[in-house]
Amino acid sequence: MLDSLLTAATTTTDLTLTTSLLTIFVAIVLGGLISFTYMKTNPSGYSQNFTLTMVLLPVIVAIIILLIGSNIARAFSLAGAFSIIRFRSAPGDPKDIAYVLFTMAAGLACGTGYFGYAVLFTIILCVMMFVLNRFKFGVSKKLQKTLKVTIPENLAYDEAFAEVFNQFNVQYDLKKIRTTELGSLYELVYLVTMNQVTNQKEFLDAIRCRNGNLDLSLTMSPTAAEAY
Repeated sequence: MLDSLLTAATTTTDLTLTTSLLTIFVAIVLGGLISFTYMKTNPSGYSQNFTLTMVLLPVIVAIIILLIGSNIARAFSLAGAFSIIRFRSAPGDPKDIAYVLFTMAAGLACGTGYFGYAVLFTIILCVMMFVLNRFKFGVSKKLQKTLKVTIPENLAYDEAFAEVFNQFNVQYDLKKIRTTELGSLYELVYLVTMNQVTNQKEFLDAIRCRNGNLDLSLTMSPTAAEAY
């Protein structure tokens, strides 16, 4: 009985209204479930556009598969039509890309009529994402940030803050040095790695005591452009 539930629901290549409506309905439900899982496992925030896209994407993929069927000429025609579409979105988070592939796989399974497998795989992967998120799998206990410090020109920048870094057990890497204020000041850019228990205010206060209370900044989520 279980095998009969997981076999393809459509055994013919003819496109019918009942099959189409069933495919679209199942794809919408699975897309909504995947989108809900994504929202619940991203407490730091998410884009409404992306969550809506995950609901629509399985339906779109399923419709494409229904339209193609087993017609090779139609498949090549659709491939040529979609090849002119260009996606200019910025590279996303690897997790977001995985969810996009997830929704496409669900839509593909629905389009080919394997509703049982589509539901089964979707539930398994959604539960797995909830479990991994609950146990904080892969979460680093250390935070990587970009520290920018302005110092006077008479202060040796090589080991200016080494004692402070060692005091707070902060790993550091000096990435860039540049002059400001017509050469009267230096700006140092460090890539620092600190524990979550590190008191950031005390750390910055210790840096301020060394640089004469000049400007400094600590970027919470550094990017490659900010670090160099």
